[in-house]
Amino acid sequence: MLIEMKVEGLLFDPRSSMYILLLKEIDGEGTLPIWIGKPEADSIALALGKVTTPRPLTHDLIKNIVEGLKIRLTKIIVTQILDNTYYALVCLTDGKKETFIDSRPSDAVAVALRTNASIFVEENILERRSTDELEEWLKNLRPEDFGNIM
Repeated sequence: MLIEMKVEGLLFDPRSSMYILLLKEIDGEGTLPIWIGKPEADSIALALGKVTTPRPLTHDLIKNIVEGLKIRLTKIIVTQILDNTYYALVCLTDGKKETFIDSRPSDAVAVALRTNASIFVEENILERRSTDELEEWLKNLRPEDFGNIM
């Protein structure tokens, strides 16, 4: 079963020098933290802030290609986690046929935000372990750990 999610925010993890993309259930309390790199975090932050750049960045280019081909990106799905790596699919449609493209979740989310596509996570991924990991990280957080990612 698919659970619809939204981007709850981006956090910086000073221990790993990575960013955490925090997804939250739209109709529930479940969360899914996904550690991502700075370029992807920056791109997601730009999309969340509705910031336009003078020239298209990579995720804007993907959006422009999709629109130029007269197809739609309808949803993205975080499908599984293997060896601490999340996997996602981007769903494209021409109105007749759906095509699923393999993607990193961070790239899929960055494009979904630009195309107003829905974000889904497979239910089995939303397990207690992910929430425990985030709660442990939050417990060790200090005020100086918060910073501007842009």
